[in-house]
Amino acid sequence: MSEITSSAHVASAGEVPSGKAEMIRSAADVSQLVNDSTQARSNARIVIGIALGGVFLDAYDLGALAFGIKDITREFNLTPAGTGMVASAITFGAIVGALIGGYLTDKIGRYRVFMADMFFFVFAALACAFAPNEYVLAGARFVMGLGVGIDLPVAMAFLAEFSKLKGRGNKAASIAMWCPTWYAAISVSYLLVLLLYAVLPESHTDWLWRLILGFGAVPALIIIAIRSRYMSESPVWAANQGNLHGAAQILRSSYGINAQVADNADLTPARPPRRASWRNYGELLKGIYLRRTILATVISVASSFAYNAVAFGLPVIIFSFFAQSMLTTILVSLALNLLFAFVGGILAVRLVPRFGAWKMTVLGYAFQLAALVGLAMIGRPEGGQEAALAMTMLALFLLGQGFGPGSHTMTYASLSYPTSLRGVGVGFNQTLMRASSTLSLFLFPLLAATLDTGVFWVIALAPLAGLMALLLIRWEPSGYDVDAEDFAG
Repeated sequence: MSEITSSAHVASAGEVPSGKAEMIRSAADVSQLVNDSTQARSNARIVIGIALGGVFLDAYDLGALAFGIKDITREFNLTPAGTGMVASAITFGAIVGALIGGYLTDKIGRYRVFMADMFFFVFAALACAFAPNEYVLAGARFVMGLGVGIDLPVAMAFLAEFSKLKGRGNKAASIAMWCPTWYAAISVSYLLVLLLYAVLPESHTDWLWRLILGFGAVPALIIIAIRSRYMSESPVWAANQGNLHGAAQILRSSYGINAQVADNADLTPARPPRRASWRNYGELLKGIYLRRTILATVISVASSFAYNAVAFGLPVIIFSFFAQSMLTTILVSLALNLLFAFVGGILAVRLVPRFGAWKMTVLGYAFQLAALVGLAMIGRPEGGQEAALAMTMLALFLLGQGFGPGSHTMTYASLSYPTSLRGVGVGFNQTLMRASSTLSLFLFPLLAATLDTGVFWVIALAPLAGLMALLLIRWEPSGYDVDAEDFAG
């Protein structure tokens, strides 16, 4: 059996689906069947759910250290440089992982990469929980970051390639699901902190950060346990590699489509598919993909910079505005994330098939720009009315993030490129986005210390840049069959 055939993992197929046989003659036919699918897609839905489980892990692991870094600093007697090393290790791992993961996702397939990075999560989470010193902890967090960086390109590929093209639950809607999943994970980390604070004896509060980090192994182990029952290789990727028989089997097992390879199938096409290569990163900056890459990059970097400055600084912002206790600050942060960012993400999933990603991203950036200008003009609230208005501005920012750029930066990164370039496209996008995250997390405390609430004027430049890019490059990925570009003459 060839490497291509063996890599097209197929979940337990069961009986051959009944009904009319769908004859496959080329990779384009496989893509069309996925795009037009009206089947129940029980396994396909589960594949999407498992891929979103990977996104959940990404968000949880990135945010899990937020409420434990002070305890780690005290336990290991860290210098500021040591604290920075531990805090930033996962981000640097994610930058490296995104580049590697994008290439491997296109090279060896979605299934293999996804299953490998789950083991990264398990190993790294357990190593963090039992870390004897800051060097082991930083190394484990770097490995965890590799898993995070590798996972997003493959998760986005699964979401795009197991969803139909148009209508409710289309490719753009499936990809937008990453956003509420992300906010749900952040909320779970907040809730876990509250639970552990409540149940841990005061003499064992030093266990808190270890338990929070170690918990990340639990969902990864669940995914590993159910992978062989439901997970399959992407049928579009398998067909794109020339494995029509493997693609047909995946369609039968995951979609309930009675797909059969025709006797006159084009097994050796005159125009062979684009093969995975490190040079494909250069393809993102050529031809029709250049404008799409510029747009996807600008809106991702702008969204990441603004969101990280506000969301990760949210506890500090709330605390400084209202001088509340840490418990109240956690509860208010949790409420804002659930009621506005999470709800906005759900709205994005429901509305993008109707309105498109471009309009929703423009509106989301407009909300954010208005919110940040409002916060800058309010400054430090004096009195209840100004405090309430400042909270309203924070809520408006998170709502705009949820239904706008928070959801659809991934839509642009994933659906601007066909199957053969999707992995490197998302990998390239994530590498630059992670770099923006690192920069914003570094700059926000410095700018806030220098400018106080005037920092919001600086942050407002990010949604302004996103708006300008969208108005200059009017590209709508939702409902567009980008995978057909792999088969065009």
